[in-house]
Amino acid sequence: MTIFDYTAEAELFPARNWRSKSRGVGYKRFTVAAEAIRFAIEELPPEFLLGAYLEVEEERFDGSGIRRLYESGDYPLPRRAAGPDPARKAG
Repeated sequence: MTIFDYTAEAELFPARNWRSKSRGVGYKRFTVAAEAIRFAIEELPPEFLLGAYLEVEEERFDGSGIRRLYESGDYPLPRRAAGPDPARKAG
């Protein structure tokens, strides 16, 4: 397994949500990959993460790859406190 460089520059390409009437979120460049990962997981609406990809040092990560990087023990930034998942319904 290769070591991921969380300090490398990164480009985030969110998926376009054709159902949304708002313009949504477009391409973003980050000087630090960890910030791009944090943005994708904590700020990006979940529907934009599906189909999104992150490019770091010519390597691409899809939505699930971005989540794995965020959940890794090597992730250097503090994570947002976990609260109830709004997508999850009580049953």
